[in-house]
Amino acid sequence: MKKTLIAYSSRTKKTETMANYIAEGIRLSGCEVEVKPISAIENEEGISGYDCYVFGCPTYHKDMTGGMKQFLFKAQQAQLVGKFGGAFGSHTHSGESAPMIFETMQHVFKMDMTDLGPLNLTEEMVVSDEGLKACQAYGKALAEKLA
Repeated sequence: MKKTLIAYSSRTKKTETMANYIAEGIRLSGCEVEVKPISAIENEEGISGYDCYVFGCPTYHKDMTGGMKQFLFKAQQAQLVGKFGGAFGSHTHSGESAPMIFETMQHVFKMDMTDLGPLNLTEEMVVSDEGLKACQAYGKALAEKLA
């Protein structure tokens, strides 16, 4: 069975909510998934061993959080070249973090990223039925490519 790691940073629990909804979509498609806050991953060994990686972070002052930047340095050490991936994030008004994470995974880590691009939702949308469905659909699409 294919395994996915969803690692996230969350300030207001909105990005954590997205992580769990994306995980539901992956599970509904029959894949195994682990959801972890980036603070629970101590080194690159905690990142290695998955078939798919999905990283998420809120936008904070038009940037990703400092914790996510540090996490991405760990992820780079895990040698994720060719692994499948996606990125997501929540925001109040600008939404820069999800595309930055996605582009880092694609261009720096040389990962095989989803054709869907990053999933980027406003905090209001995250807690709506539309947001739930968007996250689950993103998870399902990731799992379908893994299958």
